[in-house]
Parts: sequence; C-alpha cells; structure tokens
Amino acid sequence: IDNKLIGVFEVPFKIPVLVSGDSEITLYPTIKDNGIASTKRIYPFVEPYIIDAELVQNQTLTINPKTHYKDNVMVRLWDFEDLGNFAFEETNQSAVIPFLNTNTDILGPYNGTGYMSMKFTDAERQLQMTNKAPGLENLPKQGADVYLEMDYYNDLPLVTGVVAIEPGTATNNINVQVNSQDPSEIQWKKIYIDLTTIISGYPNATNYYLSFDALLPDSLSGAQINVDNMKVVHF
Repeated sequence: IDNKLIGVFEVPFKIPVLVSGDSEITLYPTIKDNGIASTKRIYPFVEPYIIDAELVQNQTLTINPKTHYKDNVMVRLWDFEDLGNFAFEETNQSAVIPFLNTNTDILGPYNGTGYMSMKFTDAERQLQMTNKAPGLENLPKQGADVYLEMDYYNDLPLVTGVVAIEPGTATNNINVQVNSQDPSEIQWKKIYIDLTTIISGYPNATNYYLSFDALLPDSLSGAQINVDNMKVVHF
C-alpha cells in the first residue's frame, strides 16, 4: 500500500491494514517457486494489479484482482485439446506410452476437454518421455528467467528435467520432482518450475527438450500421472 510492503498472503485472505484515506493498492501475483511453499517469489511474467481506493477505518474493502501475462512474454503452450497439440513421445527405454485422454471423470475447470495421461501397471512400470522436435529453440540465456508451468494430477512422483543439445552431445539435466498425491485426496494442482539455471548453464546449446521420468515401485501394482496446460514461459 503506497509502496509499503504489507505482507505475503495466499488467496483468499483478509488482513488488517493500519492505513486510512486515499491509497494506491498493489497486489503482485506470487508463486511457490518449484512448488516449495518456503520459496515464494513475485512471478515476473504477469502484471501486478493496481487500484486507487479509499481505506476507511473499521470497514472492509473487498478486492477481486485479475492479472495477465505481460505483453512481451513468450508462451509455448501444450493444452492437449487435440492430437495436433500433443507433441510428446516416449523414448525407447519407456514401457509406458503417454496418450491423449478425454475421460471426463477427473476433468477440472481448467482442463478443457483433454489432458495427457500416463498409466502404470505391473507390465508397464517405467516412463521416459520428451517433447517432440523441433524442441525449444531460441530460449533466452545469460540468467534470463525461463519457467515451466504445468497442471498435474498424480499418485506417482514425476521427475522433470531438460535435455540440452550441444554440438555432438545431448545432456539430460534432472530438475524438479513433482511429488505424488494421496490417492484418496488427489486433485488437479499447478506447479511453476524454474528452468533458468539449466538453460543458462549451456551457453553453446542449440536446442532444448523437456524430459519426464517416472518408475512404478515394486510395492505398487498400478498408478497414474496426468498433466495438462503445460507452458514454457519467458521474455
């Protein structure tokens, strides 16, 4: 408020503010970096919500903020609404084959009509997957922010990574594990994964691919991993 930090809160929230009179109120959209609650940061790709309002003592001002990506943000989207937007495939080592799922049983309000599913059984226990060519060319380096956004619905851990393509070599960099959910409480969640260090760590790379790995342990006979609305976001 008026360029003074009040705090960081998870919506919806109600807070006491020891300010009255005409004020400029700014809300900065914030993420749990890499899904970790203790590493919150202002998300650099979206606009803050700013209003002028009169704050009256002992009264409540209700705000319904909206935001959007900044005009100069590049978004590469896989929404899995049709096979033309699928663009992911298993490697030769993978027994699990990703597929476009339109089952409405677990559709959430942001899923549209389709999402990507990986089903694990006694016979299909290992997943190794990347996005298809042409990959992620022309990503910014030199410390520029690059993020992977993803909705997920899973009862098995999913390990994310980035394959960096340099002249004559390809290196898979393991990044963030998306933890499994309790099957009795499973729901669609969203995660923001920082790719910046990996991308900038390969200044000579000509291309990059997203990688995903999962393994069904011997203690389980089946599991599922579903993802949707996957985006690579950068300036």
